[in-house]
Amino acid sequence: MSASLNARQREHIAHLRQAYSQLLEHHQLDCLAIYSGHARYHFADDHTTTFQAYGHFTHWVGLADVQHSWIVVQPGQRPQLYIYAPADFWHLPTQLPEEPWVAEFDVHLCSDKITPPLAGNAAVIGDIETLESVSVLANSAQLHPAALVRALDELRMYKTAYEIACLREANRLAVAGHQAAKAAFVGAASELDIQLAYLQASRQLESDVPYQNIIGLNQHAGVLHYQHYDLSAPSQRHSLLVDAGRRFRGYAADITRTHAGPDAPAAFGELVTALHHLKDQLIQHAAPGVEFVSLHEQMHRYLAEILVQHGLYEGSAESAIELGVTRAFCPHGLGHSLGIQVHDVAGLMHPDGTPAPPPPQHPALRLTRTLRPGMVVTIEPGLYFIPMLLAPLRQQGIAVNWATVDALAACGGIRIEDNIVITESGCDNLTQTH
Repeated sequence: MSASLNARQREHIAHLRQAYSQLLEHHQLDCLAIYSGHARYHFADDHTTTFQAYGHFTHWVGLADVQHSWIVVQPGQRPQLYIYAPADFWHLPTQLPEEPWVAEFDVHLCSDKITPPLAGNAAVIGDIETLESVSVLANSAQLHPAALVRALDELRMYKTAYEIACLREANRLAVAGHQAAKAAFVGAASELDIQLAYLQASRQLESDVPYQNIIGLNQHAGVLHYQHYDLSAPSQRHSLLVDAGRRFRGYAADITRTHAGPDAPAAFGELVTALHHLKDQLIQHAAPGVEFVSLHEQMHRYLAEILVQHGLYEGSAESAIELGVTRAFCPHGLGHSLGIQVHDVAGLMHPDGTPAPPPPQHPALRLTRTLRPGMVVTIEPGLYFIPMLLAPLRQQGIAVNWATVDALAACGGIRIEDNIVITESGCDNLTQTH
């Protein structure tokens, strides 16, 4: 790790100490214990699910895979870090990295699972319901107080310089994976082979990805969360959609690219280019004070123009929005908050913690905030040919050019996604690839 990142991380921890002290005082608490969490067993099995540490734990230490561990925060005192590190010959015991941030904590390596020491009016947050000590904790602390958790979620909405640096590095590593995926597609690889190329180039295990990579060839590109990897390459290559990320010190990149194949109609490649331009236009409008819902609605206006200009819709752009045509071609939201979690916390609440649900006409929107400096969000317009969504338009006799749509159906769809940080004057694109 570079010296500048080391310095930023120590500043980040100092920022958290101050912010947590203020929040604990506001909520009349003397102590807060944050549990990292633990993996759950599959039903009737002795294998566990893939584990990801609780976001508020990772926020302090950047460790996303540490189980049965605790951070205890008390205003005016050094934070206490209790790491579960038993003597074990089945698994490699947890080891702290030899990095300067560790010196910001009083570290306790614990050979047994512990109940953290609590002082005064205390609270405990995290996945504690199945702990044997949960009744002991309940007798000495407030468990997961909702108002405090909402305030901590709001704190994570605004990234420090350290967090932005981590997100930038996660993007850099993910970009290398996307470049390798595109090369594998050009080489007529299968979905599985493209996935393996992505993992190798981005230098990560499949169990380490921040979400299951979406690698969709042809019609599979029109399944928004396509979850399989075909072992054999298709006989024709119409399209490839890759929605795949990378973690760096617990922070996630979330990038999507779509590529036209040699067997795609020429119109599909033109639409991919149009979606890139659409994404760039929206990024140019992302700035402090902009309502993300308004930006999402702007996406639909631009998308309506694309549908008309490229002959997919034979009415006006205005009617494409009014009749729900654009929503049938793009059913998801423009983007979401990004950070330790891919769909990061606080995206659907007001700064005071009250709910801020999406508008009824855009129920899949995951972010309804006013953009402010320090927020990191995704911008991901899409255009898909999904039969179940387009069928009602066909039944209603909506002026869609069905011959063109049917010709493009084998391509599945298009999504282009970048990660941006909102700055004082506009935004900075963390994703530097096309």
